[in-house]
Amino acid sequence: MTYRRAVIPALVGGLLFTLLLWWAGASAQALQLRGSTSVFDVDSVNELRSWLMPWSYDSSVALPSDGSANAGTGVGGDTRYSNLYGTAMQIRFVAVFAFFLAGTLLLLHRIPPTRGRAPATLLALWTWAPVSATLAVTVSAPWLIASRPHGSYRVLPQLAGVIASSGPVPVFAGLLAALVTVLVARVCAKGAEPLPRRDVPARPARLAASVGTAVVALSLVVLSYQSAAAWIQTTFSGEGLLSEPGDLLRQWLLLGAWAGPSTAPLGHWLLYRAADGLLLAVVWWSLRLLPGLLTRTTVPAMAVGTVCATVLGLFASQVLHMAIDDTAAVWGPVHVFSALGSGVPAALTFGVTAGLAALATLRLAGDREPLPSSVAPA
Repeated sequence: MTYRRAVIPALVGGLLFTLLLWWAGASAQALQLRGSTSVFDVDSVNELRSWLMPWSYDSSVALPSDGSANAGTGVGGDTRYSNLYGTAMQIRFVAVFAFFLAGTLLLLHRIPPTRGRAPATLLALWTWAPVSATLAVTVSAPWLIASRPHGSYRVLPQLAGVIASSGPVPVFAGLLAALVTVLVARVCAKGAEPLPRRDVPARPARLAASVGTAVVALSLVVLSYQSAAAWIQTTFSGEGLLSEPGDLLRQWLLLGAWAGPSTAPLGHWLLYRAADGLLLAVVWWSLRLLPGLLTRTTVPAMAVGTVCATVLGLFASQVLHMAIDDTAAVWGPVHVFSALGSGVPAALTFGVTAGLAALATLRLAGDREPLPSSVAPA
């Protein structure tokens, strides 16, 4: 699918995704109404508020990213803090549109929804949505931190909290935006010359998938192990504004918590390990199919595709965690979905690295990108 044909569905998807996030943030005020606790219990209302606050323009009801009970971003109604908060949200929404648009253009160009690729395109666009939201939250974080009363205190831990605050809302909004984008893309692709799927040799594809999965396993198994994670958080210390960089490193390096739950029975521990195994299985299978789904195995396409594969594995493991979660009776049913979409910064970091490693392995194993027909020898 050419970029010219991909522009319209990418714009439609980007606008829809941004509007859905804006609508979700505007709905946060409804949770402040007195009757909200008659529809949901108190714990569910607080959980929903933490989901919606990262996308709310209303600084008077915005919660800090650490989820504490001190509401508000301004001091005594100081308009300077409110203006900074408004600037942060403007940057956030512009950035989320730009990141989603850029990723959608690349994915539609390299994985067009034709010749059996439509399910893969849908999954890729869906998983790219929380990635674009995380990137947008990160870009707008300095302005959001500055709008707080103590924004100049311990910047890095605050930055880590803001990055982790995008929540499950982009996951749900991204699913609807991906569906609409694929439908529009299929309409725009009518009349175009269908691009054949590449026939990638099985051995190089399996080897590349194994290497890429091993890179992702480095975060999931090694770095996320309790003692290693504690070392990451406590070894790198600082002073003043840049104190405790370990909080930020944890957000960008850890996909999960390999050692937990430590006090549960063996069967419960094995269920948690099964979720981790499911993540790696989804990543391996996705990387096994990815070279054949791409119209060309370029560096950007493999990197973004592997990031999407890693996020898809995260979704699969988190859904399995929901099935074994027994805290709904204590914290409310909304709490079950609270972890959905977490771990995206680490998935972005190790997804890009795994994609580059998989592409290098694919090339070294003997798979060569065919020349375009215009330059192929006669």
